[in-house]
Amino acid sequence: MRVILLTGKGGVGKTSHAIATALGAAAHRHRVFLLSADPAHSLGDALGRRVGARPVAIAEGVVAREVAVLDELDRSWSEIQRWLRGLLREDTDEVLAEELLVFPGLEELMALRAVREVEATGDFDVCVVDCAPTGATLRMLRFPDALRIFMENFFDLERRGARLLRPLMERVRAAGVVPRDEFFEAIERLYGEVEDVRQILMDGDRTTARLVVNPARVVVEETRRSFAYLSLYGVATDAVVVNRLLPAEAAGGYLARWAERERGELDSIQASFPIPQFRAPLYPRELRGIEDLAGLARDVFGDRDPAEVFMHTRPIRLRKHAGRTRLEADLPGISKEEIEVTTRGSDLIVRVRNASRLIALPASVRGRPIRKARLHDGVLEVDFG
Repeated sequence: MRVILLTGKGGVGKTSHAIATALGAAAHRHRVFLLSADPAHSLGDALGRRVGARPVAIAEGVVAREVAVLDELDRSWSEIQRWLRGLLREDTDEVLAEELLVFPGLEELMALRAVREVEATGDFDVCVVDCAPTGATLRMLRFPDALRIFMENFFDLERRGARLLRPLMERVRAAGVVPRDEFFEAIERLYGEVEDVRQILMDGDRTTARLVVNPARVVVEETRRSFAYLSLYGVATDAVVVNRLLPAEAAGGYLARWAERERGELDSIQASFPIPQFRAPLYPRELRGIEDLAGLARDVFGDRDPAEVFMHTRPIRLRKHAGRTRLEADLPGISKEEIEVTTRGSDLIVRVRNASRLIALPASVRGRPIRKARLHDGVLEVDFG
């Protein structure tokens, strides 16, 4: 099943473009599921009709659903949360405890678990996901690495989570809280579900992200970083949609300076995103409803199928260079001063600004020192000794 992730800075119009993408794909005879993974759901607002936690047909060939994140958390997290709550002080406010014990990125990742369920039905060819704004999406992408560290250090998986690390066990005994088998089973089940979602996200042959951007400096700068972060976490981006472009007649008069600034930002977008770009105009009124958003799809994609993979990329890859193994990671728009590369055990740790990624190394280079790391034309190249 083809998976298309729409994300962007809050307010750029990603929900409208997610719906337009779904309607455009359906017009090309795909069976489409439109999924909102944004906690602040707005599919219903854009469509002018109610969309909820139950799948509902919104147009011919398109079914939509807004994921109820709290229900998803209850399915996978309640048993874990119940035990963790026992480690907190007894006087901790219950609502505060609920907030403290939901790790950053978990809510968004649990919402994306619904993609796996859509695929399991076998009823759909394409799943279009209206993701949370980029900040929350990046927290979601960090979570699998954080959970892997948690699992490796918290449990001995070979013994099915039967043994806790000694320092934590001492605290557990002191608190009088001993985890039951259900707790370990819930952790392992969560780990498996998160790994399944991660595999879907990193399968560039079927899953790609699309960035929605407005031609404004602040938006372009954040989107440029998001493009690099998506690559860092192994998610391929196959297109950028530039939204709300001024019409040609705005080049003079009151909006002349605005139009001039917009042209400068378009040049910056062209240089910053070496992937296919699509454009949508600023309409004289708000687009709302199936007819308006189907028209948006036609304006953006023309006769092209929105479900097409517009560019095949592998953001992180291994290859041989001069007889040595080289790891390459696409980091467009990032300077070498913003990158730090180290190894820890069997992992390569790549830090870019305030984001970091643990990349599991193959056995052929595991434990070897980094011979050289350099940034060349937006690609991080790491050679091993």
